[in-house]
Amino acid sequence: MGEKEGVSDAVFQEKPEDTIFAKIIQGKIPSKKVYEDDFVYSFHDINPAAPVHILILPKKPLGGLSDVTSGDEEQMGHLMVAVAKIAKQEKLDEGYRVVINNGKNGQQSVHWLHVHLLGGRQMTWPPG
Repeated sequence: MGEKEGVSDAVFQEKPEDTIFAKIIQGKIPSKKVYEDDFVYSFHDINPAAPVHILILPKKPLGGLSDVTSGDEEQMGHLMVAVAKIAKQEKLDEGYRVVINNGKNGQQSVHWLHVHLLGGRQMTWPPG
């Protein structure tokens, strides 16, 4: 129950630097870029769960939220400011959902910290 295809222990054996997200940030794999600055890269999710579904990644390779330390406070703050900036850019004025999946039970399918920005429709609760 709750298993999402692609989420297994093997996901977490891969170093963040070797993931598909590293290759997207490096420009080795194409993406539909939404926003980029010195610390953040964002693009449209290829399997959207809402009319607007954007992934926002720190450029620093962090495996997940559980890998964040006090030394990452500035980076994480910048990430959240970028989320708000992108939501405004995408005209999500009526609201949106921000999701960070962490670990296997959290359904994290790529071993790189990333934020899902979902909007463009009424969200429901509980999320799943």
